[in-house]
Amino acid sequence: MAEISFEDFLKVDIRVGKVVDAQPYPEARKPAIKLWVDFGAELGVRKSSAQITKHYTPESVIGQQVMAVVNFPPRQIGKFMSEILVLGMPDADGEVVLIGPKMEVPEGGRLY
Repeated sequence: MAEISFEDFLKVDIRVGKVVDAQPYPEARKPAIKLWVDFGAELGVRKSSAQITKHYTPESVIGQQVMAVVNFPPRQIGKFMSEILVLGMPDADGEVVLIGPKMEVPEGGRLY
């Protein structure tokens, strides 16, 4: 993998937000959940389609804090416009495990 500069890293705006709504997305090509994530007063609520159905249900993610890239351009995912990229790591089987802080932090806080 190519090295990047610290200035390149600063271009990626990764923030913490709280999932305030989640809905099944059965129309997606791969199983997914539609998420609405609140990033606080500055950024507000943004939405994303996330392929997280192996470990999560819509009900289980509501209220959870997650990390997301908030400065990618919006992307059409089927009939749903995804505005952020919610971040996760693969488990031993390659299934997504969401990334979030271990302690509650204010919504909208930037990763540094």
